[in-house]
Amino acid sequence: MSDDKKLTTRADDFSAWYNEVVLRSELADYSPVKGSMVIRPNGYGIWERMQRALDDMFKASGHVNAYFPLFIPQSFIAKEAKHVEGFAPELAIVTHGGGKELEEPLVVRPTSETIIYHMYAKWVQSYRDLPILINQWANVVRWEMRTRLFLRTLEFLWQEGHTAHATHDEAEAEAITILGIYRKFAEEWMAMPVLTGLKSDNERFAGALRTYCIEAMMQDRKALQAGTSHNLGQNFSKAFDLKFQTETGTEEFAWNTSWGVSTRMVGGLVMTHGDDSGIVTPPRLAPIEVVIVPIWKTNDDRAGMVEAAMKLKAELTDWTGRGESDRLRVHVDARDGIRSGAKYYEWEMRGVPLRLELGAKDLEKQSVFSARRDTRVKAPIPRAGAPAAVADLLKTIQSDLFAAALARREAATIRGVTEYGQFKEIMAGDGGFVYAGWNGDPAVEARVKEETKATIRVIPDAEFR
Repeated sequence: MSDDKKLTTRADDFSAWYNEVVLRSELADYSPVKGSMVIRPNGYGIWERMQRALDDMFKASGHVNAYFPLFIPQSFIAKEAKHVEGFAPELAIVTHGGGKELEEPLVVRPTSETIIYHMYAKWVQSYRDLPILINQWANVVRWEMRTRLFLRTLEFLWQEGHTAHATHDEAEAEAITILGIYRKFAEEWMAMPVLTGLKSDNERFAGALRTYCIEAMMQDRKALQAGTSHNLGQNFSKAFDLKFQTETGTEEFAWNTSWGVSTRMVGGLVMTHGDDSGIVTPPRLAPIEVVIVPIWKTNDDRAGMVEAAMKLKAELTDWTGRGESDRLRVHVDARDGIRSGAKYYEWEMRGVPLRLELGAKDLEKQSVFSARRDTRVKAPIPRAGAPAAVADLLKTIQSDLFAAALARREAATIRGVTEYGQFKEIMAGDGGFVYAGWNGDPAVEARVKEETKATIRVIPDAEFR
């Protein structure tokens, strides 16, 4: 780390803390293009782990990956009226290419419904061609005016799934299935508890019939929309003439869904688990789960201690108790000229879940000293059986992070609010999640937002809880 100045605390300024911790934990940096970011290896390593977990879940549920072009004819965006209305202010448009003005401007992909359903219309003739269950990993561009690293940038990475079905019920089941996958990923991998349910009409995706979402509470008691799953109905099928012949010989429009999560999830991870010493990465998503820091007093001792640390690393990484494809991810910090305390500070800032300290006395005792990143609890671990003990400790850290985040959310959740005055008092104070009734009137929703800045995050349904 180039700057050992203490972070702004979360209590003093949560927004400033977030920006500082993202930069100093080396998750990302600002790009020369205003509003864009460079994702650094530490941040991209977390995103890669997220990708791998989600991709496995998608494929296990029958989805396959494909890739569609970055550039979309502008006329495609205009075909679905609500869609173009929703995205028009955010579009980046290419008017020239190869030194010439284009016959038709091209939109840089803000999302891919239009070009994908155009292609599906070419591929689908019969009910036998359905369902189509495709996901793509891609970048998108939305010309945001107010940007924040990971949370809102001009360009971001995501996955977007797009499916076509023969019936409304099949499309609805697909949207709910994906919502369940997102919840499972958020809670079991990110250790981030989420609420699931339906968005209000004002908050739903432009062009969708229904939008389902997962909503998480960050440590500043504000909500983060972490993922969405949309039942698009037949809106895009009708706009792009995506029809099929039924078993009875009639012709009908297909039913579509789309769904996605993005690198915003990395920001959600930071704001869910980070502390005033840096980020805290759940072990299942950590590029490095364990850092071993050998400790020596003199240069003469260094070679022996580094050798012992490398031997311990081999013991840990060779262990297959979690399965051949899930080896422990271990790094040895054997840098010379840097004090052990400075190394501890750096790895804490970077959020490595578990630190193992190995000194001469530890070798004598046939043990290694452990320090948890989440609770700061320190304890010796016997070298005999160390791999299994380390794996168990990482599993405990993962579950403890979820429990702590859930407890924070519940402590900031108020149920059974029946008076608008009480609601306004809560929002004028610390805020949080409030369970309250709503009569379904968009005008009331707009009034509440104007008067309190609060929004309907989700309409919970017992089926999703």
